[in-house]
Amino acid sequence: MAKRYFELTEDMTSPERWVLGDTLDAQGKKVGARLYLNERPTRFDGRLRVPILHVGSPLDFSFADTGDFPVVTEKVASTLAELAPGDVQLYPAEVDTRPEPYFLVNVARLVRCIDDAACTEVRYWKPEHGRPDKVGQYRAVYGMRIDPSQVGEAKVFRPWGYPRTLLVAEDVKEALERIGASGLEFREVTGPSPLSEEDRAYKRKCRELLEPPPAARRAVWKSLGTLDELAATPRAICYTWPGHRQNWALIHRGEGRTLVVSEGLSDPFISRLEPSVGFGLELALEAEQAELPLDVIEGCWPYILLERISREVVAHEHVRERAKAGLVTLEVAGAGMPASLVTTRGRVGVLLGQESRSLPRLFPTPFGDVRLVTVKALLPSELEYAVKHAPEGPAELARRFAESGEEHVSRAERRSVV
Repeated sequence: MAKRYFELTEDMTSPERWVLGDTLDAQGKKVGARLYLNERPTRFDGRLRVPILHVGSPLDFSFADTGDFPVVTEKVASTLAELAPGDVQLYPAEVDTRPEPYFLVNVARLVRCIDDAACTEVRYWKPEHGRPDKVGQYRAVYGMRIDPSQVGEAKVFRPWGYPRTLLVAEDVKEALERIGASGLEFREVTGPSPLSEEDRAYKRKCRELLEPPPAARRAVWKSLGTLDELAATPRAICYTWPGHRQNWALIHRGEGRTLVVSEGLSDPFISRLEPSVGFGLELALEAEQAELPLDVIEGCWPYILLERISREVVAHEHVRERAKAGLVTLEVAGAGMPASLVTTRGRVGVLLGQESRSLPRLFPTPFGDVRLVTVKALLPSELEYAVKHAPEGPAELARRFAESGEEHVSRAERRSVV
C-alpha cells in the first residue's frame, strides 16, 4: 500500500482562537533566524517565551513567528518525539499567562519530494524577480502533491524549495488525532490530483499567457525610476480586467515625485486563451511623494482618482480607443478628492494622454506594444475651458501644460493655465 502524507496546518476556523507572536529568548531577542531550518539544535540560556498577540482559546497546536514554528503542548511534543525523534527539535517555551508547559518545534528536515506535474500549479523564482538567492526554488505551489517514493523514512519534514509547508506521515496524523490535539488541520498531499488533464492543460495555457507581460512591464517601470518592490499596493481579482487581475505599482522618480501605474489592463484576455495586449494600454498618474504615503495608499487621492479612471476605461470602449489615439477629457466622482480639484457639481476632471518628455508613449511587451496613457488632474477652470472650447480645448490645455513645465504631473495645489 502506498504511503500517505499530509500537510499540517493550523485550524483557523475558530473565531475565538488565540494568536501568537514572535518567539523571544531570555534577553528579549527574536530566535527565528537562529532556528529556522537549522539541522543542529541551538543552545539557549533560559527558557524561550512566546507572547500572545490576541487573547483567545489556547490550542494544543499553534503557529508562532508568522507560521515558521509550531508551538505545542506537552502531549503533542511527546507524540512527535516518540514517532519522529530524528525529524524535530523541541525547545521548552513559556506562553504568556499560561501555567502549563509548551514547546517550540523546529522541523529542519528537508526532502526533495514535490511532484510538479501532479500539483495544481507551481511557479518558480526567476532572475527577473530580483531574488537571486531563490532562483530555481518554488515561488508558489497550489494543490501540492508529493512523490511518496522520495520521502524515505522521514515522518515530519518540509519539502525542499518550499519549506514554509509542514508535512507529516499518516501515522503521525493518526497519533495526533488519537490524543485529541486541538488546532490541527490536515490536507492530503498524496494520491491522484483533483485536476483532470483537461483542467491542467487549461491552467498551463493560462500561465503561458499571463506570466510574460508582468516581467515586460516591470522592466519598463524600472527604467522610469525606482520600482517600489515592498509597497503594499492594492491587488484584486477583477473579472472585468483582461487577465482577471487588477494590480498597481509605485515608481519613485526624481524631484520627490511618485508614479502610480496600473498593471493588468494590457494582460491577454484570459477568456480567449490567445496572445494579446488586452485593452492595449496602462494608466499612469504622477504626483508629489507626500501625496502618496505608502502605508495608506488606498486612501490617497492620486490612487483613488486613478482607480476611478480605470473603471471608466474598462467600462467604455470609446474612452479606451480615444485615449490610445490622442487626448481625452473625462469626469469622475469627486468624493475624497482635494477641494481645489472638485467642481461645483462635485466632479473631478482629468486629461488623458498628455505627452511627456520623461515617459514613453508606447512600451514593448511579448505580445505587442502597449500605450502608456497619462492621467492629469484638472482644476475646475481647466475642465470648463476644455469643454467650452471643444474639440480644440484639450490640445490647447496640453500645449499650455507642456509650456509651463507641468506636463503630465498632477498637483492639488497649483496655478491654473487658463
